[in-house]
Amino acid sequence: MTEHGTAKPSEELRQAAMRRPHLREHLREFKQITGEFPQFIEEPKDEYESARPNVIYPVGGPIYSHIYGDLGQDTKYYAIEPEVSGPQAEILNEVKNRLLTVSGQHTAPENEAEYDDLIEELLEEVTHVDDTASGWRRGLSKLKNFGKLSVTEETYENIRYRLNRDIVGLGPLEPVMRDPANEDIHVIGPKECHVDHGTFGMLETTVDFGTPQEFDNWLRNMGERIGDPLSDSDPIVDSTLPDGSRINIIYSDDVSLKGSSLTIRQGEEVPLSINQITNWGTLSPELAAYLWLCLENEQTVFVVGETASGKTTTLNAILSYIPDDSKIYTAEDTAEVIPPHSTWQQLLTREGGGEGSSDVDMFDLVAAALRSRPDYIIVGEVRGAEGRMAFQAAQTGHPVMLTFHASDIVSMIQRFTSEPINVPETFMDNADVALFQNRVKQGDQVLRRVTSVQEIEGYSKEMEGVVTREVFSWDPVEDEIVFQGMNNS
Repeated sequence: MTEHGTAKPSEELRQAAMRRPHLREHLREFKQITGEFPQFIEEPKDEYESARPNVIYPVGGPIYSHIYGDLGQDTKYYAIEPEVSGPQAEILNEVKNRLLTVSGQHTAPENEAEYDDLIEELLEEVTHVDDTASGWRRGLSKLKNFGKLSVTEETYENIRYRLNRDIVGLGPLEPVMRDPANEDIHVIGPKECHVDHGTFGMLETTVDFGTPQEFDNWLRNMGERIGDPLSDSDPIVDSTLPDGSRINIIYSDDVSLKGSSLTIRQGEEVPLSINQITNWGTLSPELAAYLWLCLENEQTVFVVGETASGKTTTLNAILSYIPDDSKIYTAEDTAEVIPPHSTWQQLLTREGGGEGSSDVDMFDLVAAALRSRPDYIIVGEVRGAEGRMAFQAAQTGHPVMLTFHASDIVSMIQRFTSEPINVPETFMDNADVALFQNRVKQGDQVLRRVTSVQEIEGYSKEMEGVVTREVFSWDPVEDEIVFQGMNNS
């Protein structure tokens, strides 16, 4: 038996299964195969981390996540959602056709909430819940004659969920997207979907897109929905979903040899607070106070680190330290920075759409921000020439914040002073503070920690390089962020 498995279901699990027939069916099949039931929990916490987990938890509506692993078997993520198959699938197709007929009589929705309401209204127009209905075929014939379809309550709920999932949500990805514990989602081809789970790490999931053709159709539809159409001539998209999650799509096996693929980095609708990431140990209270002093006094602060180290999360959290009456300009490729200020101008890059339409890149956005008298310029992520423009902004007295990919102060300076950014070493003193954040391993856990904070003094002819001073460092033995800048900062 696994670490969390039980011979009998708990009362909470029993009650949930009584309300959700699809959950009840999953548990029945799972018990037949493994001989045990999972432990029902409210949310996955570190205390449940195990090499042989068996836990199940709700993630919203009818969706549940089941994490299971045993000796000789990799831990797997089971996405449990209402299934529509057999007769219900045929009813669903007929309902979709009927909805297309009556939807033209309604005002087009403008947001997700209006879509939900419209789907509910249209579904009520074409179906009638009747648990005494004797067979789906009789109801189906009524529908074909433009009468209401008599369906059971279970069928009605399953169809409503599937319509919302496929029209408003993200189709087969909806169950894993609803789970806030999933930090990243990786899909390679229609049958291979993994999630980077905050508690259990990288897990294979049961998500299935069907055939390669169905997967490609889903990707093209997704490109249209986010305003970045996909094609063989333009196969790569880097954009943002409505909830703030970052999505990267690589379409066509000409570019991605194992088939079309995508990566989603889950975003927070409301940025994490400085208190939350301090409680998690990413920052220390002393470091949080230090950053408060820096931003309150208009220092230029860079948040630097490796991929997926939590740079943008930390940047968003510390933006609350900028005075409320400040005028903020953000320049990004994909919208991720969310300052809490009322005077905030959000600028995004744009690719030219053909004749008469020009590209607007990060360099253009930073230049435009400089002409608007901002109190703070925030560059989402520096990769190229916009980094040079950001330094020029700092030279003119505008404090700048940005995120940057580098693991330490040496590699950061090397990248800034090399192609394609080419900031002269003598300009590096325009950056005041560089905060380095990385993913680190502590036993079996992967943690995000600020590993170093460096103050940049400037270029020294005598030293023939840029002089920096470390004011905070991370002690991996004690897992503490140590202040070492007393009387030296």
